[in-house]
Amino acid sequence: MQSSRTLKLTFCGGTGSVTGANFLLESDTQKFVIDCGLTQSTKLADEANWEPFLFDATTIDILFITHAHIDHIGRIPKLINDGFKGRIISTIETKDLIEPMLRDTIGILSRDHEHGLDKIYTEENLKKALSLWEGIAYHEELNIEGGFRVSFKDAGHILGSGMLHIVYNQKVIVFTGDLGNSPAPLLRDTEALVNVDYLVMESVYGDRNHEDRSERKKKFEGFIEDNYKRGGVLMIPTFSLDRTQEMLFELNDLVENKRIPQMPIYLDSPLAIKLTAVYKKHMNVFNETAQKVLSHDDIFTFPGLKVTLATEESKEILRAPNPKIVIAGSGMSNGGRIIHHELNYLPDPKNTLLLMGYQSLGTLGRKIEDGAKSIHIMGEDVQVRAQVAKISGYSGHKDSDGLVNFVETIASSVKKIFVVMGEPKSSLFLVQRIRDNLALDAVAPMQGESVVLDF
Repeated sequence: MQSSRTLKLTFCGGTGSVTGANFLLESDTQKFVIDCGLTQSTKLADEANWEPFLFDATTIDILFITHAHIDHIGRIPKLINDGFKGRIISTIETKDLIEPMLRDTIGILSRDHEHGLDKIYTEENLKKALSLWEGIAYHEELNIEGGFRVSFKDAGHILGSGMLHIVYNQKVIVFTGDLGNSPAPLLRDTEALVNVDYLVMESVYGDRNHEDRSERKKKFEGFIEDNYKRGGVLMIPTFSLDRTQEMLFELNDLVENKRIPQMPIYLDSPLAIKLTAVYKKHMNVFNETAQKVLSHDDIFTFPGLKVTLATEESKEILRAPNPKIVIAGSGMSNGGRIIHHELNYLPDPKNTLLLMGYQSLGTLGRKIEDGAKSIHIMGEDVQVRAQVAKISGYSGHKDSDGLVNFVETIASSVKKIFVVMGEPKSSLFLVQRIRDNLALDAVAPMQGESVVLDF
């Protein structure tokens, strides 16, 4: 049977928002879903997540996952609950990160009886998902019925992050997932693409640039020293996956080379602790610089580091004398142990809240970043008197210049670029930059929009 000369692409999520990645790609014989993530703002999961999918889950042949962040995997239990029985395919490293990531999400959302999430976010649905999961190595090519050849290129965003590369009728469509802010402390650089016809790309930082990479570690060191001199608490809301591991790598160097004063450093995130163990398992995929350090040093263990897995251990941090550093989830302060520390420490001007990553609209972290003087935490009004600082150079995402440079490598081949996974102002700004600077056809699609692609 001759393959169809077109593919239909539908933007089921991840448009007009940084989160909720979900795309449908259809031929005459196959239906693929790319990513199945939670839409997030003020909560771990917005109520929009419990609306029906824009497709019939029972008809999907394969779910491809670009990486293990919750805004790319968090709706998988719902997909399973709705009858999905196809294959799930990701990189090997992503597969190993999935169980702790989804188990953590299930532990939170299964408490929600109002929306029936206790019947969706279950151990049974997690086991079903894991039983369907296949991990493949970077560049390993799968031949899929209907004339598709599929592989993952290294996105450099987090451990296991991959750009989904699909060849059909000798033409190529790539879904970037999230693109790393290369060069990164641990991971390899984002792989350059060639000969791509259609590109579906992220735009989290589409409208702004990070500070110079050479400055980020110097700034980090400076905030630590300032906190020590004031005798305060340096709170760092952390993204458990990748940002924590990068931070430990940096702290390991600063501590062991005596570039910062000695003080207790608490890693207060059970999920981050578990994910760090997965990173240790896959250190063979780290970049060359990290590999050299690994040859003589355990980069995730150093003097002063205290790992607080149990709740009681976490509570003891409050009684520990200052100065100290507390690294805790979540990265946008929309849950996790960090909000307990913010409740206790934000009112004191001697303390510092250091933001090391993107803060989505509507999150507590975004409100603090935008200058709120009073916030609501766990039923209490909390005055923000602590210093609030930010280092954007540690972001896991490419900035605007990085995204344009990434696209430039395929400028001679790409026919159309779909800019997604960004706030509207970021996506539209990046669209205009690509049009103006590279003279390419770029658009920011709407939720639910479908396009037919010539293959």
